[in-house]
Amino acid sequence: SLYNLASLELRENLLTYLPESLAQLQRLEELDLGNNELYHLPETIGALFNLKDLWLDGNQLAEIPQEVGNLKNLLCLDVSENKLECLPEEISGLTSLTDLLVSQNLLQVLPDGIGKLRRLSILKVDQNKLIQLTDSVGDCESLTELVLTENQLQSLPKSIGKLKKLNNLNADRNKLTSLPKEIGGCCSLNVFSVRDNRLSRIPCEISQATELHVLDVAGNRLTYLPLSLTTLKLKALWLSDNQSQPLLTFQTDTDPETGEKILTCVLLPQMPSEPGCQDNLPRCGALESLVNEMSDETWNERAVNRVSAIRFLEDEKDEEDNEMRTLLRRATPHPGELKNMKKTVENLRNDMNAAKGLDSNKNEVNNAIDRVTTSV
Repeated sequence: SLYNLASLELRENLLTYLPESLAQLQRLEELDLGNNELYHLPETIGALFNLKDLWLDGNQLAEIPQEVGNLKNLLCLDVSENKLECLPEEISGLTSLTDLLVSQNLLQVLPDGIGKLRRLSILKVDQNKLIQLTDSVGDCESLTELVLTENQLQSLPKSIGKLKKLNNLNADRNKLTSLPKEIGGCCSLNVFSVRDNRLSRIPCEISQATELHVLDVAGNRLTYLPLSLTTLKLKALWLSDNQSQPLLTFQTDTDPETGEKILTCVLLPQMPSEPGCQDNLPRCGALESLVNEMSDETWNERAVNRVSAIRFLEDEKDEEDNEMRTLLRRATPHPGELKNMKKTVENLRNDMNAAKGLDSNKNEVNNAIDRVTTSV
């Protein structure tokens, strides 16, 4: 009998059902039923014609009644964290819908009618069981964010290239073996993440997405990158964990001195030590020059302005066009390895200064040099 009620919030209770009389709240605009114990929605929910926001997340719903398609004014529908195995085809009637959240369900497919949601801006279908993405998704012309993380997708439809307003596309942790070349048609794409899939190549047409700034292809099976990537103004590019096997193969061996079982590989030992300090002097001198030149200020400046190049190996040619075959990375913050290098350089500088302060006795100087060289 609360005929003038505009907002009803019943989140985080123990509700197991809704009364049919709910349909009498004709002026209701917001209905929050999240985090309850609802197993069923009454068909009369489709009579709430003025409803704009409907939250049903965190319940036990196995289906949504087809009458929900009558909610012509609905802007946001959140049915995430339920047990939905399908969405009704009548969802196409939600012509005003801008946000559709169906994360953490059991969906294997999306209804073709989703393509009629021309105002849909955000679609989140992560953590479901999607085995394919309907071609009609390309008709969601207003889509700006599409989240498909943690599904069973092996491919993306070609129609995805029709999403001219798409800004964020996340398909991490699926089973994608390829990407459609039409992906380049997403001319507004800013963030594209396909981490932890089975991709062996990236289509060169990706360069047509000229607004792309973040590309995450870590955890795939890439053997190379398309040269066209050099035309993009990428700010972040993740490539880790693409090798098919460990970089080094270890073998078991026996230490000839102790008889202990050990592991070795082609890189061990890196530099066998040689007797005498004469060979160490030039090395120490070069190191001293490096240490003295590498002040904190110049280190930080180099970290900001340095240029890293990834070379694409081709048949041997003149190296005049080497610059054309490089992917330049600028102003990338240095990782932990470089921080350790900086710390090492600082320690070496301190050791060198200490060595300079020693007595001019030749033996003491040589011992200091040996100590510095060993620390390297």
